[in-house]
Amino acid sequence: MSEIVENSGKSGIEGKVVAITGASSGIGEATALLLAERGAKIVLGARRPERLEALAARIAKNGGTAVWARTDVTRRADLAGLVQLAREQYGRLDVLVGNAGVGLISPLDDLRVEDWEEMIDVNLKGVLYGIAAALPVFREQGFGHFVNTVSTAGLRVVPLQSVYAATKNAVRTLSEGLRQEAGDSLRVTVVSPGAVRTDFAERMEPTVKARIDELMEIALPPEAVARAIAFAIEQPDGVDVGDIVVRPTAQG
Repeated sequence: MSEIVENSGKSGIEGKVVAITGASSGIGEATALLLAERGAKIVLGARRPERLEALAARIAKNGGTAVWARTDVTRRADLAGLVQLAREQYGRLDVLVGNAGVGLISPLDDLRVEDWEEMIDVNLKGVLYGIAAALPVFREQGFGHFVNTVSTAGLRVVPLQSVYAATKNAVRTLSEGLRQEAGDSLRVTVVSPGAVRTDFAERMEPTVKARIDELMEIALPPEAVARAIAFAIEQPDGVDVGDIVVRPTAQG
């Protein structure tokens, strides 16, 4: 408890305990590396343990601190375990970055119902399970910060992305409701990336994937989004950065 009291007023990034879902690649990986470089203690969660182990080793080699746990955000127990790992290792949790997501975009006429369900389970229910795991801990501590990765797809809805955009807009709405209920001791941020160079399109149908690959020619590196997340986290207590949009200047 003494450690929680000591750190409850800490601003900046150094010393903060940050759990990240979807941490094995892309935005999650870039965020973990940047925050660790700035002195945060990182708790990595994703479905690929070999990637997590390698990332934790890379962070340690660079002088940082990280632990990891295989985390499938569609399983509520996995999110509870990730939060518990943070508390066991570091005594508290300052930030939960809800970054895990899938974008199985396709025309609605294709009726890829299983893909729709997976996006709902990962993109929306995964965030809800994170809130269920971390909110009681944040209330007990008297501080905490949710950072949820959404998408510009929810700001400008286009064909093929209807269900994906719907899940991201659901998280945006959920986050705003959470912010209003959070009171003056918790913070809530949503970060909306545009096109980012990740493996986002790997599981898409080939013709759709080809269209996304064209967009990747103007895409941002994941580090650009990581810097936005770091900006929100480093603000002093009492400053809540609610919504950040990060997209290529060339993106419509």
